[in-house]
Amino acid sequence: MMRRILVLTSLIAVAMLPLAAQQAPPAQQAQPAQAGRGRGAAQPFDEARARQLYASNKFEDHGKPNFQAAVDAKAKEDARYPEACKGVMECTKITYRSSVGDMDIPAYLFQPLQKGGPRSRAAMIWVHGGVHGNWAISYFPFVREAVQKGYVIIAPEYRGSTGYGEAHHMAIDYGGYEIDDVLSAVDYLKTLPHINPDRLGIMGWSHGGYIALLSVFREKHPFDAAVAMVPVTNLFFRLSYKGPGYQRQFSTQARILGLPFEKRDIYKERSPIFHVDKLQVPLLVHVATNDTDVNFEENEQIIDALRARKPNLSETKVYVNPTPGPASVGHTFNRRTNTTTLQRDDSPEQIDSWNLVWKFWEKHLK
Repeated sequence: MMRRILVLTSLIAVAMLPLAAQQAPPAQQAQPAQAGRGRGAAQPFDEARARQLYASNKFEDHGKPNFQAAVDAKAKEDARYPEACKGVMECTKITYRSSVGDMDIPAYLFQPLQKGGPRSRAAMIWVHGGVHGNWAISYFPFVREAVQKGYVIIAPEYRGSTGYGEAHHMAIDYGGYEIDDVLSAVDYLKTLPHINPDRLGIMGWSHGGYIALLSVFREKHPFDAAVAMVPVTNLFFRLSYKGPGYQRQFSTQARILGLPFEKRDIYKERSPIFHVDKLQVPLLVHVATNDTDVNFEENEQIIDALRARKPNLSETKVYVNPTPGPASVGHTFNRRTNTTTLQRDDSPEQIDSWNLVWKFWEKHLK
């Protein structure tokens, strides 16, 4: 009887041990944990790699270029417009107040020499690209064509654009207030008696295409149609694909201050790919497979989403390895310009792309 009680007591004691201890053999239980193995274990610290991967979330760490050099470069380029526009169209530099209320926005205004009667002209906002960029004179031959076709074009230098000093540069708000800056151009256009507010479009390239998308993906906007060329579409994908050097341009912006894993809601709100279902007006999108800025791996996502969920409103075309443009290979395939003569430097793909653009605008704005 006593032996049975001892055996039973031993079994109860074993049953009370943690499961891992019951299953592990004695020799294994006695071995100390080996450093560097297992999830979360300490690893040798590589300071050089840590510095490479570091992306600050402090506004004061946002990059600061030579602001005066940018101002001088902008002035030098602007000085070319009077001669280029002479006898062709009216070119003026204007400013308007952003609806956000805290900033005046410079803009280029291109109009036919003959304005026409009241409400006779369709108008478009054309949006430049670049995380920090500005309206370049390389757009000139395409603007000239637009004006010759009767359109009025306004090109905003929204917050974050270069060439306007430190305050304007540092106010960058990618996917945020910059959208309001661009949309506010419509309020200015409505002050022109020859503009028809019921015939308005928006078009942009790269970051400008991104702004065009986010503008027409809003529930309320003034546009009848939009064109987005090689647009940024998914900030989660883009920041991971481009790496820390690119991430630093976002994580230090005053209204972001963090990376996607820290500010998921902000980055989702500012990524057009998550708003495709809101599209209610015709949209044209052209992308290139050899784009080395907005890589095709990113742009394929918006093409697939539009074709699947908005086939009746979207017109999309993928250009397979088009003739390279002046930067980032296919990223500028339809912006090929001789910057000396200010004439188009046409390739077959550029001709095709612009033919489709003009056909699209003729259909939806006239």
